[in-house]
Amino acid sequence: MKQILLLNGPNLNLLGQRQPEIYGHATLADVERDAVALGNELGVAVTCKQSNHEGVLVDWIQEARSTAAGIVINPAAYSHTSVAILDALNMFDGPVIEVHISDIHQREAFRHHSFVTHRADETIIGEGVAGYARALRLLVARL
Repeated sequence: MKQILLLNGPNLNLLGQRQPEIYGHATLADVERDAVALGNELGVAVTCKQSNHEGVLVDWIQEARSTAAGIVINPAAYSHTSVAILDALNMFDGPVIEVHISDIHQREAFRHHSFVTHRADETIIGEGVAGYARALRLLVARL
């Protein structure tokens, strides 16, 4: 069974509590449970990880080079600042799907640019947590 890595960046551990008017009421546990279940339906194993630390995310992306067929990533605030995450993703050979729960282009100007978009095969923006399911489906279709 192919392995998919689902990565979530900083503050997404507080999903459902943090600014529900922007991010909704679903928790990260809800997102992860649904992603694993959808992965099973699609015939892939989904491993979910979240960190508030940039270097940890980079380490996981590097490890995925030998363990995962694809990556779904919501880099959160690191989207706008992390060349390190972009560089790590550029070393990953499989498909990468970027997810943003909110529409980053309708928010503050500093959120309009994402470094990760330069590597992502697809970017899903502003679909709420439903964007994760779409990302998994798109990723599996690319495998």
